[in-house]
This record gives sequence, C-alpha cells and structure tokens, in this order.
Amino acid sequence: MAPRFPTKEGAGRLDVELGWSAGAAPPALQIDAEGISMPGEFAGKVVVVTGGSRGIGRATAQLFAREGASLVLAASSEANLATAATAIAESGAAKPMTCAGDLRTLEACRALHATVSEHHGRCDILVNSAGATRAGSFLELPDETWTDGFALKFFGAVRITRLFWPMLKAAQGHVVNVIGGAARTPEPEFLIGSSVNGAFATFNKGLSQLGKRDGVNVNAIHPGTTETDRTKVLWAQRAQALGKTVEEIREQIMSRSGVRSISQPEDIAALAVFLCSQRARQIQGVAIAVDGGGTPGVY
Repeated sequence: MAPRFPTKEGAGRLDVELGWSAGAAPPALQIDAEGISMPGEFAGKVVVVTGGSRGIGRATAQLFAREGASLVLAASSEANLATAATAIAESGAAKPMTCAGDLRTLEACRALHATVSEHHGRCDILVNSAGATRAGSFLELPDETWTDGFALKFFGAVRITRLFWPMLKAAQGHVVNVIGGAARTPEPEFLIGSSVNGAFATFNKGLSQLGKRDGVNVNAIHPGTTETDRTKVLWAQRAQALGKTVEEIREQIMSRSGVRSISQPEDIAALAVFLCSQRARQIQGVAIAVDGGGTPGVY
C-alpha cells in the first residue's frame, strides 16, 4: 500500500496537534542512543527544579536541558549542585544556574525566587522534587522528625509554588509535583512520608483548580520505589526498624508489589517532561503513578 500523506488542510491540523505553528517547518527529529526526541520544544523556557542535584530531580533537569530549556537547580548542597550542573553541561546542554539553600525555610525559598527573578525574569515550568522524610518505627519517631518531614517536601513546595505563581500565570506555564506512591498506599514503617505525600497530593489537586482559572497546568507524579541514593537510605531505616537486612527489605518490596524491576530516575523524568509539553495540554489535576504497576486499587 502506498504511504498516505495529509492533505494541506490536514497538515495544518497536524501542525497544531504536534505543537508547532501551522505552515511552519516542523522541528527536525533527533535520533540518538536514548531514542527519538524533538529538540527545541523547550527552547527559551525557564525551568526551575527543586531537589535538582540528585536522583529524580537531576534526571528531570538533564532531560529538560537536552530539550533546550534554561535550567535553575535548587538544593541544599552546593557541591552536589555543582556536580549536577557540570554533568549536564558536559552532555552538550547549556550549564544550569544553581541556587543552594535550605528550602525548609522561607528565606531560602525567597532567595531562589529572587535569583530567578533577577537573572531570568520569568518561570515557565516549576518541578517540585525536593523532599526527605524518614522511615522507621512509629513509636520511635519524635515530633521534630515529623515537623522536619513536612518542612521541606510539603511546606517548601507550598511556599515556592506561591512565590512563583505570578510568573507561571504570566507564562501560562506548568507545575509538576513529584510526590510518591505512599500517598495512596501508606505503610506503618513510612508514616511520615505517607502523611506528607497525602497532604501534598491534596494540595496538588486543589491547586489544579486554581490553575484552570489562571492558565497553569498542575499535575503530580507518584513514583514507586526508584533506584536513588535516597531510596537506599530509606531501605536502611526500614531494615533497622524491622530488624532485617537491607537486601531483605529490597526483596520484600519487590515481592509485595509484584513489579519486575525497580524504576530508574529517568522513568519519572520522561513523564515530567511530557506533562509540560504541548501534547499534554489537556492533562490537568491528575496524579500519575510510575511504579511498574505496583500500586493496587483503582484511582
């Protein structure tokens, strides 16, 4: 059968669907070892990624940079941020700007906003990926551990989103909140993280309603168990609480969830970038699990 090509009218509709101007030459496809991409979709866009020095945040920043975005990475460790920025630059992308600070505090959140305002004057995409909550025995986790768990992942995201919202509204931009599967499947050895994630998921859904009015897409990702340094720390904390080895905890998680493999940070990054693309413009207020099918139930 001969290949079918769109008519002139159909081609115009296809242009709009794929996110480039009708009648304009489409961006060239790029094929490399990581697959096919459409470079340039995020060219000129300013993307702020919290928790951008390691793990999911760093992988997300790497992919946005590959697609042409200008990155601002925020995290607590200046050394880790420098390492991440250098690695991104060595991949051939523009070197990201970095902003080190304790995002558990309002002062650091304001400093990040001031940095972006001064150097870019805009924010098109905000990825809230910072967060560190402890696992452990419920009876042994003191009040300050709970307070600390909410301080970064929940209140940090709330404050940063509030600060950047006027820019996001002006840009008709996107917010992606990286939360976690424990929001849907709380566990007794991860009660702080489960509670923080549940609150964060509620915030995400409510914020998306404001986003509908203001023209800002707001969505969440619930990663399952993902191979990061942070995950290994959590495994060690759970192992201590249950009197098991880290390898036993890993095997228990795999067996209980029934997944065939543990996610990589790049798996979550791919969805984050897609949610901020023109192809996802009708996706609003959802929370998507990236867990290999490990979350039971219907959502």
